Amino acid sequence: MKTLLTPVDAPSIRSRPVYAALEPHPASLHLIVADGEGAGAVVDLLAKATDRSEMLAAAHVMYCPGPDGRDQSAALEGLGVAQYFRAPSIPALLPRLARVLSAAHMGTQFYLAGSEGLIGQAERDIMNTGFPHASVQKEQRGSTVRRVQCVHCKGITENVATDPFKCSHCGLNLFVRDHYSRRLAAFQGVNIDAEDPGLVPESVVRFK
Repeated sequence: MKTLLTPVDAPSIRSRPVYAALEPHPASLHLIVADGEGAGAVVDLLAKATDRSEMLAAAHVMYCPGPDGRDQSAALEGLGVAQYFRAPSIPALLPRLARVLSAAHMGTQFYLAGSEGLIGQAERDIMNTGFPHASVQKEQRGSTVRRVQCVHCKGITENVATDPFKCSHCGLNLFVRDHYSRRLAAFQGVNIDAEDPGLVPESVVRFK
C-alpha cells in the first residue's frame, strides 16, 4: 500500500504567512482591523504608544466577531479612538475597509489582528490599493481555522478546522497545504486521494 503524506508530516513552506506582535509606528492615520481575540492585540498595541492620546486621535478601528463567535468589542468600544466600527462578520466589514482605503493617503499605518481569514483578506485589499507591504503589520490571535481554496474547482471554503476535509463546492477530499496565496487570501487544498480513490487518512482537527 502506498504511504500517504499526511498533513502533520508536510513541511511548512516560504509562502506561509509570518506574524509578530503589533508595534505602534508614526503615521498620519492608524488603520486597525481586527476580529475575535485580535481585540486583545489592539489593546496591547495602544498600551505601547508613547503618546497614546495622539495615536487615539488618528486611529480608525474596524472590528467583527471571530470565526468561533467570540466577540470582544466591549474591550475596544471604550478605548476612545477617533473612529470605531463594529461589523457582524468579515464580509460586512470589508466594504467599510474599501471605502476607507479609497480615501487613505501615503503615511497610513495598517495593523491587522485576529484570525488568518480576516488578516489575509484585509491585507489583500490593502495591497490592491498600492500601499507598500512594509506599512502592514499582522498579529494572529485566537482561532486558527483556515480559508482554503480547492485547486480543482477553485471554490473557497471558509473556517476549515480539519485536515483532510471535503470541499464545500465539489466534494473532493482535500489536504490543506501550507502554500498560501496573498492574491486569494487563502491556503491551497489539494485532492488527497486522486491516485487511490477512497484511500483517505482519518480527518484530524488541526486548526481551532
